[in-house]
Amino acid sequence: MCGLNAIFAYNRDGPLISEKELLGVRDEMAPRGPDSAGVWLSPDGRTGLGHRRLAVIDPIGGVQPMTLTSGEQGKYDKTEPVICYNGEIYNYRELRHELIADGYRFKTTSDTEVLLNLYRRDGLSMVRRLRGMFAFALWDPARRGMMLARDPFGIKPLYYADDGRTLRVASQVKALLKGRYVDTTPEPAGHVGFFLFGYVPEPFTLYRGIQVLPAGSTLWIDMSGNRKKDTFFDLTHELAVAPPASPVSPDTMRESLHIALVDSVAHHLVADVPVGIFLSGGFDSSTIASLARETGCMEFDTVTLGFNKYRGRPEDETGLAKLVANHLCTRHQTRWVKAREFVSDYHKVFAAMDQPSVDGVNTYFVAKAAAETGLKVALSGVGGDELFGGYPSFTGIPRLVRTLAPIRFLPSLGREFRKLTASVTARLTSPKYAGLLEYGTSYGDAYLLRRGLFMPWELPEILDPDLVRAGWQNLAPTLRLEETIKRLATPRLKVAALELSWYMRCQLLRDADWAGMAHSLEIRTPLVDIELFRTLAPLLAGQRPPTKQDMARTPRTALP
Repeated sequence: MCGLNAIFAYNRDGPLISEKELLGVRDEMAPRGPDSAGVWLSPDGRTGLGHRRLAVIDPIGGVQPMTLTSGEQGKYDKTEPVICYNGEIYNYRELRHELIADGYRFKTTSDTEVLLNLYRRDGLSMVRRLRGMFAFALWDPARRGMMLARDPFGIKPLYYADDGRTLRVASQVKALLKGRYVDTTPEPAGHVGFFLFGYVPEPFTLYRGIQVLPAGSTLWIDMSGNRKKDTFFDLTHELAVAPPASPVSPDTMRESLHIALVDSVAHHLVADVPVGIFLSGGFDSSTIASLARETGCMEFDTVTLGFNKYRGRPEDETGLAKLVANHLCTRHQTRWVKAREFVSDYHKVFAAMDQPSVDGVNTYFVAKAAAETGLKVALSGVGGDELFGGYPSFTGIPRLVRTLAPIRFLPSLGREFRKLTASVTARLTSPKYAGLLEYGTSYGDAYLLRRGLFMPWELPEILDPDLVRAGWQNLAPTLRLEETIKRLATPRLKVAALELSWYMRCQLLRDADWAGMAHSLEIRTPLVDIELFRTLAPLLAGQRPPTKQDMARTPRTALP
């Protein structure tokens, strides 16, 4: 887990890159990589890469930026491709063996060197072979171009600013702002998106000059300014083409799930440093911890967050977590957060929060607790609710759409009802009830109704009306939500795609990144894994999709 940045002055009429800018942006991300810092500059002064490293795999040999001929840090063969990347490639050992069999040689045991050799062999299509979380920038001097890539689910962030002369790239929005050469004009779609959802939806940020590289995509740009975008993974497409699994017995499903889940957990435990687990006592984290024990990981740390306000109340998760920890014989720690600690860290939280979010504070404190134990890596249960139907949205949204289906073709009725009742509803209960008839007849609209922070008709009351008008048009939320699900056949698939593509990607995963990196902690998500997803997709499309209870029954040793 690291912080990367790059500058590529591809237009020859533009200025050469500034090493001071490159280093300033890099070091703004110091908490992402406290173990080492590296920089690379091309001989012509038009390309530069920077890197801050949190050393997890091959702590000695994995220094970046890296080329295949790297010697001492900062000494590079300027004719070789050079890479800086953030994340972990969980199948790097398998790929390394494959590349060695094909005649490629290695000087380190790092996954970074695997990426370089894989690029030499497969070019831009290399990303289709990767299992992991990643974002990287790779400069190819032979082709005079730069490749950007981001993992299938968007676990790792990658932001870029392109002014028509120079491409600037970084792992954080705030780092790009440190360079002071990007357009900071407010992006209406980013502001409207935040007030709609409580996060800024991709590919937007709050700034017109900064965009997010979409999950599961690559961008190639050369010295002539030619660009090529490619999507190598589309979540909705994968769900749409998955052949529905034939009905199977509960035991057969349990075994299938067990194989896929334990395989993912085993891959996410790959590290040259100790790995811990966030343990809440719920299905997701408890299953992960139990499966980790099955892989042969005999000693590991588990961390639970407790809030004094809820101590001894039903909302308190610490008792269940301790029960599971004792069951699995882990080294367990309960970290209690008091009100005064929240107040004292208030400004630190907002300084670490790269893009605004109404969530993530709990992750910040549990990551802080894990880091205080000396951990560099922790597993999280993010993704379990989205894959295994754990949210109320999986039942509530289909029920609402079925109930209101008869008025689907009378949109004016819903609008008039909302206009007549909005002011009264807002005083008595949630303003969302005024929009039931208008936003309850399709899956996309119903999802917005359920997940929305503020409703569309409320936005002109809290934001500039002109900004709202422009932002709504650029963001096109209702169209994009429907686009997410238009090829999906079943209610379960539709809600899963919405939760995975919007809430999980743009909030949960993004929050895990900034909250973990604030404490130099790498957060891994075994339930957000490309191979696990491909195994589950046919089951999700089948007549009996697996539930969270099915998932929790997979460990060989039953959970309490």
